[in-house]
Amino acid sequence: MKTFEATIPIPARRALRKFGADIRNARRRRRIPTMVMAERASISRMTLNKVEKGDPNVSLGIYVKVLFVLGMNDRFAELADTSHDSIGLSLEDEILPKRIRTPGAKKPRGSK
Repeated sequence: MKTFEATIPIPARRALRKFGADIRNARRRRRIPTMVMAERASISRMTLNKVEKGDPNVSLGIYVKVLFVLGMNDRFAELADTSHDSIGLSLEDEILPKRIRTPGAKKPRGSK
């Protein structure tokens, strides 16, 4: 049986590892020791270590708590913001109606 990590696409695994490294660097820039960081996030040092390695088995809620402790929780809210979804916006533009008629408007005589 495959492990959960093995089922994650390689680019996604790389992104998680970068995310973990970015969290570790943010903690270090703030000069927060691992023991203090773990305590503030109400997690163990082992779990913090997993977060900083980008472990996909750590719950999303824990990543959010760690970002909150770092003062970066506003960035989390932007992750899947629809205003930054260029593919979704392009697809939506493709299905826009060609014409818009007002409801209940009478058709001109002679048209079908």
